Amino acid sequence: MGVEIETIKPGDGQTFPKTGQTVVVHYTGTLADGSKFDSSRDRGKPFKFRIGKGEVIKGWDNGVAQMSVGQRAKLICSPDYAYGPLGHPGVYPFHLMKFNLLVTIIHKAMIFLQV
Repeated sequence: MGVEIETIKPGDGQTFPKTGQTVVVHYTGTLADGSKFDSSRDRGKPFKFRIGKGEVIKGWDNGVAQMSVGQRAKLICSPDYAYGPLGHPGVYPFHLMKFNLLVTIIHKAMIFLQV
């Protein structure tokens, strides 16, 4: 399956993050059963990563790169685009994962995302 993007609210359809740009995200991650395993909001601190540099799971690299500014979406990542056979703290191996994200602003080389 890879990554599926379910748009909740469309964005501008023109401004997309490019490889190497820094993306700042607020997100909530849940398992297929809806149980939350991680949230930047719970920590009160956004998470930063560079698009296409392998700093995050493949589902985020591929999915966020397809989101335009203002787009609110749910990313559904198959296990091979998430944590695969190794899992992650709070995530069993081979689990489908969901993330809620909102692309809000681009400032030069930075993209800001928020849930």
